[in-house]
Amino acid sequence: MLRCQLLRDDQWERIKNFLPGRTGTVGVTAKDTRLFIEAVLYRYRVGIPWRDLPEHFGNWSVVYTRFSRWAKSGVWFRLFKHLAADADNECAMIDSTIVRAHQHSACAKTERKTQAIGRSKGGLSTKIHAIVDALGNPTNFVLTPGQACDLDGSDKLLPGLEAKTVLADKAYDADKRVIEPLRAAEKEIVIPSKRNRKEPRAYDKELYRWRHLIENFFCKLKGFRAVATRYDKTSRNFLAAIHLVAVTIWLNR
Repeated sequence: MLRCQLLRDDQWERIKNFLPGRTGTVGVTAKDTRLFIEAVLYRYRVGIPWRDLPEHFGNWSVVYTRFSRWAKSGVWFRLFKHLAADADNECAMIDSTIVRAHQHSACAKTERKTQAIGRSKGGLSTKIHAIVDALGNPTNFVLTPGQACDLDGSDKLLPGLEAKTVLADKAYDADKRVIEPLRAAEKEIVIPSKRNRKEPRAYDKELYRWRHLIENFFCKLKGFRAVATRYDKTSRNFLAAIHLVAVTIWLNR
């Protein structure tokens, strides 16, 4: 019963052929890849330590080691990109959200920056920058320390963007880092001007109303408690978990 609640049969059929450990592929054949993925989903959904995984899922140490190995080899990222290839690129929306870093995820102070952990007003935190398509489905992510500005994420996410139109809030109203590059790429810009701009830009206010879709996406993402609060020490594993959650969002669309 637990398995059906986490991953439906039709969802499993859509992804099973893109995962390692299948019969007939190079390497060791996995015993139960579906149960493994459900174990990872369960851990991030309820926000428990790995060692508290129910016995139904098997040895917690084996599950964690496999999850981390897949994160290192890029399995979760490739699975996410496979589904995201079906994105509606009529327009794209960019935004960010901050998640608190649990004390157990706090690495040495000298390592925090490299692991995308910083100190903001709420304490140690990580900022998740995301882009979603015209239907609110995620297409890309980047992590920064919590005190970083939104433009630090746009610097990495906007170059090479396929969408014809870009929606964002006033935080992205920056000429050199956002507006000018988008104009050079011949994108339609739907970003309100800041109050201190001498010559406010015109933008499509009706289209801007659809920016709520990226806020809706963040609500879905934070429905997973171990994403809403970061428990992972490494940014690699935390980003891998975000990719997996994004996969479930694509599977449920």
